[in-house]
Amino acid sequence: MKEIIDGFLKFQRNVFPERAELFRTLANQQNPRALFISCSDSRLVPELVTQREPGDLFVIRNAGNIVPSYGPEPGGVTASVEYAVSVLKVNDIVICGHSDCGAMTAIAGCHCLDSMPAVSHWLRYADSARVVNESRTHISLQAKTASMVRENVIAQLANLQTHPSVRLALEEGRLALHGWVYDIERGDIAAYNGASGQFVSLAENPNTCAMPLRSLSAA
Repeated sequence: MKEIIDGFLKFQRNVFPERAELFRTLANQQNPRALFISCSDSRLVPELVTQREPGDLFVIRNAGNIVPSYGPEPGGVTASVEYAVSVLKVNDIVICGHSDCGAMTAIAGCHCLDSMPAVSHWLRYADSARVVNESRTHISLQAKTASMVRENVIAQLANLQTHPSVRLALEEGRLALHGWVYDIERGDIAAYNGASGQFVSLAENPNTCAMPLRSLSAA
């Protein structure tokens, strides 16, 4: 805990004064242009990976970067998505998985989660990804886990589209969806191309999108 407090003191002493004007601007309002949904894993820091300043990203983090399908009993993720899309009017939503994800490793390896019933229940929201992944042949558990990470991103993109606020924003042509997988060791991102159904290097294909802005004129 001492290191955390020391970090705050360093921020207060050195970092905050350099960005004082930015924080004055943010004191009473926020205007993020993107919603970033990622895993809670400590090795993935959305603002660091994307080099964004405070106020640039509206972030949701949870085990397995999961977005439950919309239902009659909405939870915190649903409320946050709705607020980001309906109130903050974000233009983009990114669902970002990552390599060596503990949640996806547990699913791919069929780990017993009896001692963690809440985690077990939560990961049921990745069932559609699990079923697809189990239908395929994998050369190793590592390959199976890596595939599960990708299938989960695709599944959560589908879940996201069951949310009324998201469907409306897509219909109105003011929202684009992105599916990413961050490689911790290499610092790379593989992005899901919705047109081809493949993951490609984001560095080499920076315009890759899972679901681009819809042209109203083409509707």
